[in-house]
Amino acid sequence: MGSLLQIRDVPEDARRSLKARAAGEGRSLNAYLLDVIAREVSTPTVAEVLERARSRSERAEVSALDVVRDARAEREVRGGRPRT
Repeated sequence: MGSLLQIRDVPEDARRSLKARAAGEGRSLNAYLLDVIAREVSTPTVAEVLERARSRSERAEVSALDVVRDARAEREVRGGRPRT
């Protein structure tokens, strides 16, 4: 069983809008808001994404800049032109 969460001072227009959205999906306001909360917590924050990228870059043997430079050099050797 989950925990009780109470939100106070919700503006009336926001409550009406949320209730209308829930009704539009044929759901209770409680069920609708539980899904909103679940979606929010399943989406990583910018800080989490940046930390994940930082930890991956520490394990990389070459930098992304090196990869781009090598790809451009290889394309020039083959006589290809960059696509625009």
